[in-house]
Amino acid sequence: MELTVLGCSGSGPGPNSPSSGYLVRIGDRTLALDLGNGVLGAMHRELDPFDLDGLFLSHLHPDHCSDVSSLVVYRRYHPAPPYPPASRRLPVYGPAETADRLVAQYGTCAYERDTEDLTDVLDIRSVGDGDRIDFAGAVLRTRRVVHPCESYAIRVEYEGRSLVYSGDTAASPALVELSRGADVMLCEATWPHTGPNGELPPPGIHLSGTEAGEHAAAAGVGRLLITHVAVWHDAAILLAEAKATFNGPVELVSAGAHYKI
Repeated sequence: MELTVLGCSGSGPGPNSPSSGYLVRIGDRTLALDLGNGVLGAMHRELDPFDLDGLFLSHLHPDHCSDVSSLVVYRRYHPAPPYPPASRRLPVYGPAETADRLVAQYGTCAYERDTEDLTDVLDIRSVGDGDRIDFAGAVLRTRRVVHPCESYAIRVEYEGRSLVYSGDTAASPALVELSRGADVMLCEATWPHTGPNGELPPPGIHLSGTEAGEHAAAAGVGRLLITHVAVWHDAAILLAEAKATFNGPVELVSAGAHYKI
């Protein structure tokens, strides 16, 4: 497997990166993990969006799913598609409200929301806590994590190697369980563990660098990749926090980076 970072800026695009979006190459197939603001543009540098084989949406905040609308336009209206869109609908795995949310997002006017149908392009499938999905010879496992909306972490297992992506979460025992023994953990760390005046961040939303390292250590992962740092925070602080609580290799990801799993 190979992980490609299309975008990693937390809570919105930043000057050096789109929002959240990643590609996982599984043999000759490709799965996208999230498709936030600006991610589709970055995808074009890696593959034709027609060649995408599946999409997993960890949750439905715009910084993780807003570019699905642009993907629909591309696959529906391209003047010279490699195949008719309806002949190869893209499997999209996501929370229970995924179909309704993507329709509402695409159909910006009230009358369009009432009549819009994305099933010519997308095959939307709801996931739940503890699901197992067979995809391109890989096994995908999901766990619901802690966030203001329904949000899932995912584990991708293929030929004896494993990658866990946290999605967006606060401190979560389920994330530790899902990540046990994983080779690589791609984990959000949105803000520092304490603010400039010693204040704690809001509970139940995101992880700090300290907490990301603690989760990786508790799960015994082989390598920790930090992502989703909010643009208004110093990423070096979060990286240092994670290194202080996890003794294994830790790296702060950047847009365009590639990692062998």
